[in-house]
Amino acid sequence: MIFGLLKRRAAAEPTPAERIYAALVLEARRPEFYRDLTVPDTLPGRFELIVLHAVLYLRRLRSEGPEAAARAQEVVEEMFRSLDASLREMGVGDLSVGKKMKPIIRAFYDGAAQYDAALDRRDEQALAAALRRIVYRDDPAAADAPARLATYVILAADALQSQPAEGLIQVGPAFPAIQEAAL
Repeated sequence: MIFGLLKRRAAAEPTPAERIYAALVLEARRPEFYRDLTVPDTLPGRFELIVLHAVLYLRRLRSEGPEAAARAQEVVEEMFRSLDASLREMGVGDLSVGKKMKPIIRAFYDGAAQYDAALDRRDEQALAAALRRIVYRDDPAAADAPARLATYVILAADALQSQPAEGLIQVGPAFPAIQEAAL
């Protein structure tokens, strides 16, 4: 009996939403974004790529019924839980976390609205302009990188459209290679 107290507890199996969010973060951290598409390798740059991938995933689930809507909501909640935890790990005090989260949440929804509007119209120029403002922060050194990232985003949106909803809900999305857009 006492030996049972000394055993480590097994880590809880991650939920589908946790696994999917982790996969979105992994996509956003692919080195090609920072090397080939010159996304700023900063906290804001990384955050914006997470938002971009989450938006693409959530867009795809939008019209797939109640199970997809529930999974989308779980992934959004997991994203904000994770961002909250990250702020705390960076030393933001409990009383300040809420104040810091408000602009993060606003940035997510503002970016989502801009990306959605451009993608709904399949307007690559509007998408590139939004990416230049949001991801590249209007950096003149970005040159044609926003246009190349816009090409990737459209390829990714199309790739997600071809993936079965059941797999997206249970396993998560598969994104295309970045090299196609980086050339």
